[in-house]
Amino acid sequence: MPVRGERGATLRRGRTMVRSERRQEQAPMIKKEKRKLTPWVIYSRIISFWAPGILLTKLGKMPDPNMQQAWREKIALVSLIILVCAIVVYLTIFLAMTFCPESAAKTQYDVVQFNDPSQSGVIGILGGAFSTLNATWQVRLGFTPLPGQDLTSYFDVPLPDECKVESIQGLQAVTQNLCEPNNGNDGCPLGDKDTAIKANNFINMDKRPIGYDWEDVHDGYVVINGYVVNLNPYLNTVGKPKDGDILDEAIFSAADSDKVDATLLFQRTSQLKDAAKCLIKRYAAGVLSKDTPGCFAVNLFNYVALAVIGGIVLTRFFMAVIFQYFLSWQLVKRPPRNKVRPLSYNAAAPWTGKKPQTGGAKGTLAKGDEDELFTIMLVTCYSEGDESIRGTCDSLCRTTFSDSRKLLFIVADGIIKGSGNDRTTPDICVDLIEQEEAFTDPQPCSYLAVADGSKQHNMAKVYCGYYNVDNHRTPAMVVVKCGTPDEQSAAKPGNRGKRDSQMILMNFFSRVLFNDRMVPLDYDLFRKVHHLMGVTPDLFEIVLMVDADTKVHEDSLRLLVNCMNNDQLIMGLCGETKIANKRDSWVTAIQVFEYYISHHLSKAFESVFGGVTCLPGCFCMYRLKARKGDDWVPILTKPEICTEYSQNVVKTLHEKNLLLLGEDRFLTTLMLRNFPSRKMMFMPQATCKTLVPDEFKVLLSQRRRWINSTVHNLLELVLVRNLCGTFCLSMQFSIFLDLVGTVALPVAIVLTYILIVRACTTSYNSVTAYLPLAMLIMVLFLPGLLIMITTRKWVYVLWMFVYLLALPVWNLVLPTYAYWHFDDFSWGETRKVHGETKDTGHGDGSGTFDAGSVPLKRWEDYERKRLRSIRRKERKEADDSSSYQMPMVDDSANAGLLKNSVEDSMYYESHPGYSFMGDTASNSAEGSSGTLGNYHPQQQQQFELQSYPTMNNSNSMYGAEPDPYGASYADYSAQQHQQHQDGTPYGAYDDYGYDQQPAPPRQRPGGPRDFH
Repeated sequence: MPVRGERGATLRRGRTMVRSERRQEQAPMIKKEKRKLTPWVIYSRIISFWAPGILLTKLGKMPDPNMQQAWREKIALVSLIILVCAIVVYLTIFLAMTFCPESAAKTQYDVVQFNDPSQSGVIGILGGAFSTLNATWQVRLGFTPLPGQDLTSYFDVPLPDECKVESIQGLQAVTQNLCEPNNGNDGCPLGDKDTAIKANNFINMDKRPIGYDWEDVHDGYVVINGYVVNLNPYLNTVGKPKDGDILDEAIFSAADSDKVDATLLFQRTSQLKDAAKCLIKRYAAGVLSKDTPGCFAVNLFNYVALAVIGGIVLTRFFMAVIFQYFLSWQLVKRPPRNKVRPLSYNAAAPWTGKKPQTGGAKGTLAKGDEDELFTIMLVTCYSEGDESIRGTCDSLCRTTFSDSRKLLFIVADGIIKGSGNDRTTPDICVDLIEQEEAFTDPQPCSYLAVADGSKQHNMAKVYCGYYNVDNHRTPAMVVVKCGTPDEQSAAKPGNRGKRDSQMILMNFFSRVLFNDRMVPLDYDLFRKVHHLMGVTPDLFEIVLMVDADTKVHEDSLRLLVNCMNNDQLIMGLCGETKIANKRDSWVTAIQVFEYYISHHLSKAFESVFGGVTCLPGCFCMYRLKARKGDDWVPILTKPEICTEYSQNVVKTLHEKNLLLLGEDRFLTTLMLRNFPSRKMMFMPQATCKTLVPDEFKVLLSQRRRWINSTVHNLLELVLVRNLCGTFCLSMQFSIFLDLVGTVALPVAIVLTYILIVRACTTSYNSVTAYLPLAMLIMVLFLPGLLIMITTRKWVYVLWMFVYLLALPVWNLVLPTYAYWHFDDFSWGETRKVHGETKDTGHGDGSGTFDAGSVPLKRWEDYERKRLRSIRRKERKEADDSSSYQMPMVDDSANAGLLKNSVEDSMYYESHPGYSFMGDTASNSAEGSSGTLGNYHPQQQQQFELQSYPTMNNSNSMYGAEPDPYGASYADYSAQQHQQHQDGTPYGAYDDYGYDQQPAPPRQRPGGPRDFH
């Protein structure tokens, strides 16, 4: 294998990346086309018909049509959530009441069985059991009753109250006298019921009912709602149904067709329902001692539901334990030498030279262990104080990872002064580093921001140097988003949000890896990364994202990188986030166990499938690119991910909840949708500590964002079919249950308390009665067992009881508040800055964006301009003084890269069949191999939020652009052209400002080569 930089290895240009999915693009979650009248929009307008637009404008203070539509969609979502909650409540409570009433639920343990020889001397009166063993019969019946036989027709029974309802008074069976001689018993020989029971000494057997089996119900006996009624006295008395009497029609229909269970016959109208209650009270003979079909169906449903829920709970528990004890430890081990792969770089990039031109200011290649991948440590700052930011940076730089392989990358989101701070956030960040003398006064550089309207144009300064702590001297860069000159008088100049801070890094590495056109900020970052690290940015493979109030433990970075080395399919990782201020208030105390269980149960279970649905933004790691054979593929830098994640115009409620509230979860969702066969993992051995809200209003604001973002992201993930697993043991099914469980949280706590009350009042006389209690104990206390198995810290059991006491807050207060604020896209009380009143989010924008204000050029174009500026200064100084030379910044290393890029550019210009992605002459090269050569024209626009003018000549677009690195390109070109017209030779420089010397025959560079 040729060494890095060696030419002439082969005439064929090797591939620089694998993009097999380019021809199979997935539908984006965020669509740019104009919104149509979809079924969802129609439903939202129907459900909110009672609130016309003029009412929302005047009373609701929502003049914007988009705000009104967001409010209507919130009402539609709330209606669906109410529907889901109602279904859960019905299935849990009212399903049994509908198909298996309380009377039908009686079992054989509660009844006196009909025709049971052991129950000799027992008779039935109105369904109740009475003992006649000590009876003094006043009237002889002439026969010996069977055990439990119904003798109600032998008594004169008064009309019950249920039969006095006005709506059923015209029905014959309700008012018919049952003591007529033709009733089959010669009237009522035993007389008045109450008097006869007392006179004959019939003993009530603890109000136990008479129980019938299905085979005992026949010949005038029918079942209504689980009660057995004896209709023989009425049938014998009337003989035939009365014309026009709907109750008689139902009674005789049940008798003639031998329908044993006649419940449905009496449920057709409200009049029949009232009449059924009368029949049960007047003709009752007992209850079924066996399950009715309705009870059987209800019990079957309950068993299946308990089996599924219990199986999922137990499966999650055991799989989480297996992952933590067996799988995770295999991943965090340092990889063996045969698994360590050499560093990979873009061999086709123009900065890849004749010899290893990767030296920075000192011209030396960065040293580090072979298994240490080049890693960016991204810290996003907003309004945090000096102590928080310094603590985070100290913890990152103290990690057991070579300083030469990690770069601290701090982004200050605007010129903002946090509440309680004495300095602005940028001043705090810049004061943390020891600046490089060569770049002490950086100039603002333009870039395309994630915003709407004129805010798409933003500017940032890049400070570079070293972060010193203990014995560590870590390369560090601070990007200060300072805003354009027009917004310096605004409240928060440069502020574009956390997603924009992440996109600065993602877009930079994506453009570097694809050699795409760069904005000025990208080129400035390129120079300073190379200057600090001694390597070009395409060698970086990993990014660690950390919030500015998080402290990472010393071995966490090493452990996460070990996982990346041990499994090349892992594209994202997170560790365990612990709470640093757990005892500050009751608000922090109730969050301790919630944080613990969300990691060690939920994320550990999802890690078995490789599908963690949310990598927390406070502590997570992503691959910028991944090895695949002898090649590499973009992961976080994939253009499709950068395009969707940087979407700046969001109109619908769904899009705003995805992009404006939970960018961390949305990024995870994007990764899983684009790479369903790769893995998102949780590593419990890598830990960090963070500060959580200590006031309830802040917690309420934070969880509003998290819950709403969770609902909308789960709606996206549940549609991804090719996730790991199958049926009930699949990530898709697990995500669906999480979605249902999330939206049903408000009723879950109510049902939990109902279940607790029932568990305390139920008579446990069967196995079925124990099932709800077993489920309750399993759901509430299995996490406690997990604590003892995984941490063996009993203090977490106490935190669990604190969490259980706060269940109404977690399951009722927070979700209900969040769902009603679906149309609130602000960050609320989570981050406050000095003098701020109401945060409106970063999705709003005004003004018009000028596409020409942010130039897009290739790296070699920026280098040409910079070199011309340097050499023009040299000539001017030589003309001014032949003996005095002004000191200049040593830029020899970058000049070496520049020379190689010039040679590359000469080769590319002499071979029109080859082009970079989206170059001016051609967007593709039919005969070339590799992804860059086969670049599709659509990809050029994926980094652009607007349509920019074509670059057919350098003067058409950038002629008036101020050059922060020297005079403008147009001025210099005009000067050279004038000298040429005057007959003045160009000297030793050609039209591009480089030495005129014949370039040796150049072969196309090979594919990605590895070097140590």
